[in-house]
Amino acid sequence: MAGLTDPDLLFAAEGRALSIARDLHAGIKDLPIISPHGHTDPRWYALNEPFPDPAQLLVVPDHYIFRMLFSQGVRLEDLGVPTLDGSPVETDPRAIWRRFAEHYYLFRGTPTRLWLDHVLEHLFGIEEPLNADTADRHYDTIAALLQRDDYRPRALFERFNIEVIATTEGALDDLQWHKTIRDSGWQGRVVTAYRPDAVVDPDFEGFSANLDRLGEIAGCDTGTWVGYLDAHRQRRAFFKSFGATSSDHGHPTAEAANLSDAAAEELFNRIRRGSDDERERKLFRAQMLTEMAKMSRDDGLVMQIHPGSWRNHSPGVFQKFGRDKGFDIPTRTDYAAALKPLLDCVGLERDLSIILFTLDETSYARELAPLAGVYPALKLGPAWWFHDSPEGMRRFREMTTETAGFYNTVGFNDDTRAFPSIPARHDVARRVDCAFLARLVAEHRLREDEAHELARELAYTLAKKAYRL
Repeated sequence: MAGLTDPDLLFAAEGRALSIARDLHAGIKDLPIISPHGHTDPRWYALNEPFPDPAQLLVVPDHYIFRMLFSQGVRLEDLGVPTLDGSPVETDPRAIWRRFAEHYYLFRGTPTRLWLDHVLEHLFGIEEPLNADTADRHYDTIAALLQRDDYRPRALFERFNIEVIATTEGALDDLQWHKTIRDSGWQGRVVTAYRPDAVVDPDFEGFSANLDRLGEIAGCDTGTWVGYLDAHRQRRAFFKSFGATSSDHGHPTAEAANLSDAAAEELFNRIRRGSDDERERKLFRAQMLTEMAKMSRDDGLVMQIHPGSWRNHSPGVFQKFGRDKGFDIPTRTDYAAALKPLLDCVGLERDLSIILFTLDETSYARELAPLAGVYPALKLGPAWWFHDSPEGMRRFREMTTETAGFYNTVGFNDDTRAFPSIPARHDVARRVDCAFLARLVAEHRLREDEAHELARELAYTLAKKAYRL
């Protein structure tokens, strides 16, 4: 029986470009995976318990899946997505799986379909398409495998050939699961990343209480500007002690500010008192982006900026289910003007690494590539989220390479909560890059030996270097 995925997936249909892409991919497909930014749960690696069932592994935690089903009228409750108030949701994993399988056709043409087919075939040995008729057979196959020791999180980590994976924790996290991993003696490398959104964004729920808690944890007076900044430094150092090499910032925009110390202190005092002036709250976020960049200059953490998402766009879904439920929507994003105060402050620092991401593809050639093509501190993050797809990756390479080159980009990161999809996502990225390089060789724009060197750089070396791993 033919498999679910074709060996020439995402390569040119024919000709020399196909042959070159095959050769390039053969040379890199087995390289270790560097996963420098993502959202897998460190508890999995700490406890190393079997994943509970196919639904909890593949459906319930993955907003790529349930946002599509929700768009077609399937209730989140019927997919087992937990509610904030504890109101009832579907708890029968087989029922959730059947509902998912019945609607699997909705993913035709999407990257989710590529990832899931790869997971079904290469991880679980399933070569029969998923649909309502095959749902129970596939469920039984996956459920039985998940009970085996070689399908526990640490065994899969090793089978996936993951060299290092970074999870992402908030500034208030005690990192207990990372401590458990470290104390266990297991050799798998799992590091954290510092995500301070809850204590730098005045619009984040519970912001004032979050600052109080930050002060308690760090032993600093977060009622003062100096104490508040010191608390961040203390927490960053704590995260570094658990392997962190990066921080991550999910700001609504890329807007930065560079106020004087006195003006920044005055602004903080107004925000700390609970200012409801939207301009002041926006300015505070902008100032904190620059403050975080200055701290990265001082402590060496790579700074990732993920702007341009209108998060939790549906208040109804947010109030019932909370964050990260598929309602984060891309918006137009300015970079050249927005980042200028930050770049005026630290943009020429050669030892600083700031990785810019975008959900606004129109900014690739117009702003992002020119900025990264000249400022030593800047690098371009890969096509992210809605553009974490074959077409999105192709557009990224086409729109940035001519201006920024390959070496002002940082390879690929999977940015996922869906642990089993990590090898699939990296294989898709490697295939897209091999196809792009093969086209350049076929068009006589790149030597074939250079293409082989670049394929390895894009798949492995650039990410490892950029994230200081």
